Amino acid sequence: MRASGTFKVVAFTPTELSPDPAVATGLPVGVSTMEKRYEGAVEGRSATLFTAAFDQSSGVGTYVAMESFEGTVDGRTGAFNFAHSATTGGADRGEEFFTIVPTSGTGELAGIRGSGGMAIDADGTHRIWFEYELG
Repeated sequence: MRASGTFKVVAFTPTELSPDPAVATGLPVGVSTMEKRYEGAVEGRSATLFTAAFDQSSGVGTYVAMESFEGTVDGRTGAFNFAHSATTGGADRGEEFFTIVPTSGTGELAGIRGSGGMAIDADGTHRIWFEYELG
């Protein structure tokens, strides 16, 4: 099954957490927390742990995120975790990874598994979709 929606980041909070021991690289690693709100066939909210090595001036870098989502997917209520990452060269997005964490589902979303993806439209609209199975 496929469910899609749009989302907005409602909070992005950098933390003081950093790799230990410190290792000097060409891009520093940062850790932040995020909160997102979703609308559409995917409706609800998520809490995210977001890690990135990213150059703000050039837009080049990679992120890795773990999200805990609660809400509805195609009208089914529950919660689950999903992980995703991508790399950007400044104007592009590639090397994407997206997976629903097995056995993380609750409620009517218990047993959810699958993959998905994210995209940002030219107008700035953020989109998400899940290709999933239940059971």
